[in-house]
Amino acid sequence: MRKVSLGSLVNIRTGKLDANASDPEGKYPFFTCSRETLKIDTYSYDCECVLVAGNGDLNVKYYNGKFDAYQRTYIIESIDKNILNVKYLYYFMQLYVSKLRQMSIGGVIKYIKLNYLTDAKIPLPNIEKQNKIVKVLEKAQELIDKRKAQIKALDQLTKSLFLEMFGDLKNNRYNWPIAELGDVCISIKDGPHVSPKYTQKGIPFISVNNIINNKWDFTNVKYISETDYEIFAKRCKPEKGDILYTKGGTTGFAKYIDIDIKFMNWVHLAVLKYDKNIMDGIFLTHMLNSHFCYAQSQKYTRGIANRDLVLSQMKKIKVLVPPLERQKNLFQ
Repeated sequence: MRKVSLGSLVNIRTGKLDANASDPEGKYPFFTCSRETLKIDTYSYDCECVLVAGNGDLNVKYYNGKFDAYQRTYIIESIDKNILNVKYLYYFMQLYVSKLRQMSIGGVIKYIKLNYLTDAKIPLPNIEKQNKIVKVLEKAQELIDKRKAQIKALDQLTKSLFLEMFGDLKNNRYNWPIAELGDVCISIKDGPHVSPKYTQKGIPFISVNNIINNKWDFTNVKYISETDYEIFAKRCKPEKGDILYTKGGTTGFAKYIDIDIKFMNWVHLAVLKYDKNIMDGIFLTHMLNSHFCYAQSQKYTRGIANRDLVLSQMKKIKVLVPPLERQKNLFQ
C-alpha cells in the first residue's frame, strides 16, 4: 500500500484563542491541549476535522461542527474527502500520536512542530477501502465505549460502597479524624523536571499516558538508561506500595503501585510515600479518588491548557483517617 505525506492531503491551521477564553456556560466546544473539551460562547470554525494537541498532554480528537480552539491546537482538514476520509485520518492519528510523543521536544511542557504532522507518512488506500476500514473501527470503538461504560459503572459502585463505609468530609458521620495529605505522608515528590535521553531499552520512564482507567498500559512506554535512573532516583524513587498521583494534565487521580518493577515517573506524576502506621495504601488510593478529594484537587489546580497541581497545594488536600484496621478491611 502506498504511503503519502500528510501535508499533501490536508490543510492545517491552529486556533487563535488563549486558553482562558473558555466559558463554562458556553454552547460550543472549545478545544485546548487538555484531554477534556471545554466550552465557549462563540465559534470561529465550522468543519469536519481532526484536532491534535500541540503541547502538554498530546492527544487527538475528531469533531464535525461549530467550535473554537486554543492557539496551540492543530486543526487538520482533508483537502478532498474523496481522497482522504477524515474519520480514517482520525484513526491513523490515534496511532501516530505515540510517535509524536517520542518526537516532542522541550523541557517540562513538551511540544511538537508543524512539520511533525505534515511529514507524517499515511497509508492511503482508495476511498472505498478507507470507508470500509472506518466502519470496522467505528464498530470496534462502539464495543470499547460500552466496555468503558461498564468499567465506569463499576467504579461508581466502588465509590458508593466506599462512601457508605466511611462517609465523606462534609458528612463525617463516624467522626473520623481529618488530616491534610502532607500530614499523613512521609514524603510527596514529583519526577524529574528535565527531559531525559531515551533509550531503546532500560528502565521504564512512565507518564500519565501509561495509566489508563486505573490500569497499567506499557504499550508505548519510553525507557531511560540505568545511569539516568540513578540520577533521577535521588529525587524521587517510586516503589511497590507507594501511590502515584497525577499533578499535570488530568490532575487528581491516584494509582496504587502494585507492581514490583523498577521504573521512573515523569514530572506530572507525584509519588506519595505515606505513613504506614496510620494509613493503608489501598484505602488512601480510594480516598484520593473519591469525589470529595477530587473536588479539592481541582480547586488547587491552576491553568487550563496546561493544568498543574503544585506539591505545596497537593499537601493541603484533606483526607479522613479511620482506624488502621478499619482501613485494611476495605471491601472485605
